[in-house]
Amino acid sequence: MKLLLDQNLSPNLVTLLADLYPGSAHVYPLGLDRATDDVIWQYAKQNHFIIATKDADFYERSVLFGSPPKVIWIRRGNCSTRQILEILRNHHQDIQALVEDEEAVCLELV
Repeated sequence: MKLLLDQNLSPNLVTLLADLYPGSAHVYPLGLDRATDDVIWQYAKQNHFIIATKDADFYERSVLFGSPPKVIWIRRGNCSTRQILEILRNHHQDIQALVEDEEAVCLELV
């Protein structure tokens, strides 16, 4: 279960979450930080990532197109990397359930 962290999340999360989400990546080192949502979507789909974002656009895309990829939509306003880290750690089982549910496309976390 690997996450593709969108540009609105810290690249440091990749290292901080490596024990729970091995193989995760951030869009910046992949050269996708300025890519369109469609390019990021296709990359995630082709490389078996779950998109983690604070951007409603990926939620809307998941409703329109289904999965893969699945989307984790973090619905928290301005917050620290530490808070995002806690959200993703505390909801590990929920994220696992998202992966296992063939019909689920998006998980909203607050």
